[in-house]
Amino acid sequence: MTSASPFDPRLLDLAQEFRESLRLGVYMFRRLDPEGELTAAQLSLLSMISDGGLRVGDIAKNLGIKVPSATEQIIKLERAGLVSRQPDVNDSRAVQVVITKAGSAAVESANQRRNAMVAELLQELSSDEVEQLAAALPIISKLNSSFQN
Repeated sequence: MTSASPFDPRLLDLAQEFRESLRLGVYMFRRLDPEGELTAAQLSLLSMISDGGLRVGDIAKNLGIKVPSATEQIIKLERAGLVSRQPDVNDSRAVQVVITKAGSAAVESANQRRNAMVAELLQELSSDEVEQLAAALPIISKLNSSFQN
């Protein structure tokens, strides 16, 4: 026997629609720039460390992959000169993966291309739809922040 949910059924329906929309959005963004030098996973990793270094375990957790898979991606990016590993100042046993200047330039270039592609999609929306999307972004950011904290 299952117990009744403590949530309003409308919130559960909204949660399902929101999750589905995000899932499809992730698929869309993964296919956005097939000619780019970086895969979506590599760009995600580089963007994740662009504000400061992270340990491999934290990178893996954020990407939803196992540490060996994250390490494999880091090795590829390191060989390309886009990241480097440096000692963790808080733990001498650990290393932090940090983005290089070349990595930052690659992220900027990919972001410009991908932003242009999304802007092209947004042109298909009405001005009301653009305003609704813009109004929803702070709410989505709030949800993202509460999840990360």
